[in-house]
Amino acid sequence: MNDGTWPESEEVGSLQMKRPHLVILGAGASLAAFPKGDRNGRRLPAMRTFADVVGLTQLLRDAGIPEPHDDFEAIYSDIAVEPNRTSLKTEIEDRVRSYFNSLALPDEPTLYDHLVLSLRPKDVIATFNWDPFLCQAASRNHEFGGAPTLLFLHGNVAFSYCAACKTAYPMQTHCRKCGSELTRSQLLYPVKRKDYQTDPVIAGHWRTLNGVLQCAWALTIFGYGAPNTDVEAVRIMKTAWGDVHSRQLEQTEMIDVRTEEDLTATWSPFIHTHHYNIQTTFYDSYIARFPRRSGEALWAQLMEVKFLKPHAFPKDVGFPELYDWLRPRIEVEKDEAEQEH
Repeated sequence: MNDGTWPESEEVGSLQMKRPHLVILGAGASLAAFPKGDRNGRRLPAMRTFADVVGLTQLLRDAGIPEPHDDFEAIYSDIAVEPNRTSLKTEIEDRVRSYFNSLALPDEPTLYDHLVLSLRPKDVIATFNWDPFLCQAASRNHEFGGAPTLLFLHGNVAFSYCAACKTAYPMQTHCRKCGSELTRSQLLYPVKRKDYQTDPVIAGHWRTLNGVLQCAWALTIFGYGAPNTDVEAVRIMKTAWGDVHSRQLEQTEMIDVRTEEDLTATWSPFIHTHHYNIQTTFYDSYIARFPRRSGEALWAQLMEVKFLKPHAFPKDVGFPELYDWLRPRIEVEKDEAEQEH
């Protein structure tokens, strides 16, 4: 007799959800993934520690920028609009890019590897982060089940593009089509005029995000606080999501250490009544508890009123064991793809 529980065999074999699961990443995601730093112990900066961690403090002091330097975006914005500080602006940009370029994943699986492997190619990760970890994780896991679409909303040190071929490449320096040296994406935007349309590739990523927001079945916001400096970014996303009263079935999930009151106030335009959940860690999220089947799990619970027993992957194992555990899900996906073609 069926007691209403969703069995693992049914979970593994379920692929009916074709709409994307969209994940939006902020700085908090990388800080959660690497609390002790990268492979070499290099720290991830928060906004209040940015100047110190990236190595800008003395440079700012020498330039006569008064302390504290705990609001880097505001400081950069002021410098960027001063014609007599062009060389300082360039030096800051070079140091920021150099620091983030130096970051590298450890050899063992990380939270970002788990995130990439827990989503399917139909899904999308849109990140505001400059660090290369998401690109590195997608690159080293791509051949095992494919990778979700990656969108870089503020640029990324591991992402470049060929203007002539209108093709973007992560983890590359030259165009695979014409051989030209790739153009690096813009990283820093003055706070007072964050223009996402000037860089054609960044503008393209925002257009893609708009389309994904309109059709997404689930939205997960991981470590992104929607700061006041990103008012324009949040406005664009709200417009694409549409009237919250017309999103009666979709689920919004927030992974953050902030209070429920704070989070629901920030993201209320993306939440229909009670259709939200909050987790303080990625590993309690739908994505991690139901790898590659998060959309199906949400449907089973919300639409079919089934009791879900999580079958989360073993997070403290190496890549061979992780791939072995995920393989039955990947095989089902491959079988369906073959049947469709």
